[in-house]
Amino acid sequence: MKRHPQFNQFPNATVSIPKTVVLCTDIFDRFMDSNNLYQIALSDAPDEVILDHFLKAQLPDSLIADFFTFFEATKSPIAVRSSSLLEDAHYQPFAGIYSTYMIPYLDDKYEMLSMLACAIKGVYASVYYHDSKAYMAATSNVIDQEKMAVILQEVVGRSYGTRYYPSFSGVLRSLNYYPVGDEKAEDGIASLALGLGKYIVDGGQTLRVSPYHPHQVLQTSELDTALRETQTRFYALDMEHVGSDFKVDDGFNILNLRVKEADKDQSLQHIASTYDPYDQVIRDGIYEGGRKVITFAGVLQHDVIPVPEILQMAMQYGAEGMRRPVEIEFACNINKDRTCDFYLLQIRPIVDSKQMLETNLEAIPDEKCLLRSHMSLGHGISEDVTDVVYVKTPENFTAANNPEIALEIEQINRRFLDEHRNYVLIGPGRWGSSDYWLGVPVKWPHISASRVIVETTLKNYRVDPSQGTHFFQNLTSFGVGYFTINDVTSNGICRLDVLDAMPAVEETQFVRHVRFDKPLRIMMDGKKQEGVVLLPE
Repeated sequence: MKRHPQFNQFPNATVSIPKTVVLCTDIFDRFMDSNNLYQIALSDAPDEVILDHFLKAQLPDSLIADFFTFFEATKSPIAVRSSSLLEDAHYQPFAGIYSTYMIPYLDDKYEMLSMLACAIKGVYASVYYHDSKAYMAATSNVIDQEKMAVILQEVVGRSYGTRYYPSFSGVLRSLNYYPVGDEKAEDGIASLALGLGKYIVDGGQTLRVSPYHPHQVLQTSELDTALRETQTRFYALDMEHVGSDFKVDDGFNILNLRVKEADKDQSLQHIASTYDPYDQVIRDGIYEGGRKVITFAGVLQHDVIPVPEILQMAMQYGAEGMRRPVEIEFACNINKDRTCDFYLLQIRPIVDSKQMLETNLEAIPDEKCLLRSHMSLGHGISEDVTDVVYVKTPENFTAANNPEIALEIEQINRRFLDEHRNYVLIGPGRWGSSDYWLGVPVKWPHISASRVIVETTLKNYRVDPSQGTHFFQNLTSFGVGYFTINDVTSNGICRLDVLDAMPAVEETQFVRHVRFDKPLRIMMDGKKQEGVVLLPE
């Protein structure tokens, strides 16, 4: 930010970093050694027992004066985040494995000191929890080599009575593997949510938008979708929860509230719209009565504050600085005078081990492919699927049977869920369309075990592709691939002849389920929107 004064060009927005201090790894080493914690830490004791031992241990007294100075400088709640050696290694996707605690700002500084000490010890303890150890083993790391630094950072937000939260938080990624319409992968994608960002990390319902296409939000494009797929709850810090009763769950003092609570706090200005049930429309802005829908209309469509521009800059400079795609966490307070204070909280390289795709998919010969799509969504490699479920498409195929097909697929999917298996799903038209003349009218729970969903075209049944818009939220949350293949115009490959020649594990009136002896290799290049499913060799 010092190198790029462009961040200061907006008259109604300040862009900065919250006040931050780091406890380096030497403090971690001293804490572990002086309290003899390695024996319990490296044992198979339950997480609660490990946390209990850590909470009873002593931090170095020399830190106390520094902590008091930090309280004076921030005068706000404090987030205690992990920053470990492995988390910051460029090729290790460790982010989100360890705990992050928040503590309220208290007038009694000794009480606040006690809570801060518990939070730091809780973050240290989380290195040795069961999930962390399992993750270490899975990524071939040795737990003795892990060293934990801790970041103390003021929490962005405002007090509303006994709760504290920002106008909104977000996570920005400089690569978008699910671009829609005229978006490109490198245009990036942001997930926005009212309240604390933990809601996003925990998988809550967020608003997805590309900073370069702020007017193009799939979730608010239709009334039904906007009411169904926008945020209904948010997180806030409970300022009344005081004491040292820290839990393994780092959200023990976080409130999970309904959006109407924020409406009472009058904190929805410029980020909410109002649903008018009489006229069946959603109007931008806050009006009496009517459900409040979190659309971010003021921020994205009405340019009240320059959030899309700030996100574009953060993404560009962040990726240049790290020389690779990045993920950035941010939070923002909107003020009554239509100004905002925008804070960048964290930046890290995007690394997802399954997404290390080195292969040029276009160079793979057609004869090796069971499926090939030049319009695919999703990114990464999957090598544990052996099953294909597909809709039989005889010459006399008619869409009139699509409701029946949906029921048959739902029953097959249930068996996959029971067996913890996944499959590739293939069928004509738009999956999930409410109009069954356009495709099979399944809902997400009916196909939730699928790893790749394929929509194909028939000579006598041509429907404009939907590219997964009906399930978009689920595709992105679960990393499911979506292939569009048009055999008729030779745009892609779908080898139904191979599947037809195989014995069926199960066959109904309209659907066949076949199983290969060896796993299929599913590869998706989200940057080029190319996808293939290779036949086993």
